[in-house]
Amino acid sequence: MTTTVTSPLAGRAIGLANVPDPVFSGAMVGPGTAIDPVRSPGAAVSPIDGVVVSMHPHAFVVLDDEGHGVLTHLGIDTVQLNGQGFELLVNKGDTVKRGQPVVKWDPAAVEAAGKSPICPIVALEATADQLSDLAETGELAAGDALFSWK
Repeated sequence: MTTTVTSPLAGRAIGLANVPDPVFSGAMVGPGTAIDPVRSPGAAVSPIDGVVVSMHPHAFVVLDDEGHGVLTHLGIDTVQLNGQGFELLVNKGDTVKRGQPVVKWDPAAVEAAGKSPICPIVALEATADQLSDLAETGELAAGDALFSWK
């Protein structure tokens, strides 16, 4: 089975290599892509159907029936904001549908606080050759395909 991972945010696909954090840009967390989000308040939505297995104000992981875990990380070093400017809309253990709002946030406020609003979207415990059709350039709407995961 192939899981299609869709964009949790509107913005511009930039690829992991352009993330200003070596842990993500070096794909140490896993392969995937990154989004430079639109600078307006809104909600990050679930990139897949599944269960929320990790939930923080700045990041969440959804695990699907195939065992694919997708990390959405809202900004870089945003853990240092201690949840300020983020509002959780679901809880760890909740079942979510693709496109369902998970966290409300404001990328412009993150940037104003001195942090990068760039959002890595990572296939956890995957290898690069398991991903195809990777979106690394171009404008995206929330819900547009980011990559396929075999």
